[in-house]
Amino acid sequence: MALPVHLRSAFTPAEIEFSAENILVFIVPSYRMDAISLITGTYGPFRPPARAEVPLWLALALKKNQKCTILPPEWLTVENLQSKLQEEETGPNFSALPYHYMEVAHLLLEDALDDIPSADRVRKLLKDLRETRQSKAREGLGGLTATYLQMDNLSLMEINEIRPFFIRAFNEMRRLQFDEEPEGEGGGATMAVGGGRGSS
Repeated sequence: MALPVHLRSAFTPAEIEFSAENILVFIVPSYRMDAISLITGTYGPFRPPARAEVPLWLALALKKNQKCTILPPEWLTVENLQSKLQEEETGPNFSALPYHYMEVAHLLLEDALDDIPSADRVRKLLKDLRETRQSKAREGLGGLTATYLQMDNLSLMEINEIRPFFIRAFNEMRRLQFDEEPEGEGGGATMAVGGGRGSS
């Protein structure tokens, strides 16, 4: 899949985190509350102990006011992260993770720490996972040709991080290739990436 036009220019980490706040998560409300109508939809009514699905930003706002408990996503557990880390360390490909896994994990560990079981262990596994994937991405850049780069299962933050290196490397390769090609030959580059599974 070629990188979409809207992803070809770099985002700031804050912009990426902001976009991740619209991902839906489950909460358990602490109080009975009527439904909340927003531009993005209507959420609730909230009737504890029943779960409710809301955007992450709303979950964090309710959490800040002690009005809910946030249920961490299934992938944000010690068991799952250990499995993903092992997959990264033993296989050549990137493991399938949500497109915004880094931002969601950061927000939950910052603002809903007490809702994350074994939070310190989760944080350490995320760090190891991130470093392993960064190393693999650097190695993947070695497979860049003058027209194409294939990397699957990268998150948006990871794509954003390697984009400047890809652009610089491609421009240099194209410059060298242009010096060798007859006039009129050659084409553009395609950075082919596959996003992580799911959205949360």
